[in-house]
Amino acid sequence: MRIMTRLSLLCLTIAATACTATPREQAQIAQRETETQRKLATALKGLTPGEPTLCLNALGQKQVTSYGSTFLYRVNNGTIYRTETNGGCGDLDRNILITRTPSGQLCRGDIANTIDRASRFPSGSCSFGEFVPYRKVR
Repeated sequence: MRIMTRLSLLCLTIAATACTATPREQAQIAQRETETQRKLATALKGLTPGEPTLCLNALGQKQVTSYGSTFLYRVNNGTIYRTETNGGCGDLDRNILITRTPSGQLCRGDIANTIDRASRFPSGSCSFGEFVPYRKVR
């Protein structure tokens, strides 16, 4: 009985350490996050945030770019809408964002899915936060 308990604890310890990032991996993750935040700041440089809105009209031309779990939607009039996701959609350079908008709007809480560009297999899902407009101050 005692041996089984020790063996179980050993297995749990091994499993827990196998899931933990090494210091080198942690440093790489931190470096990627810093670079992502720098790129996001550059994309929003010179723009002022407005009042958040719950929905964004999904009709019309929009370009979406991901910066980690942050998405920026560029609309025709030069406004950029920023939304924070729960982070499950991943990098849109490698994935295609799929949204279903029966109302014609993307809204806070709506769930989006991603598929891998190469394999076309599902690669993740996320939900949208509020949409914050960013505009140039005149």
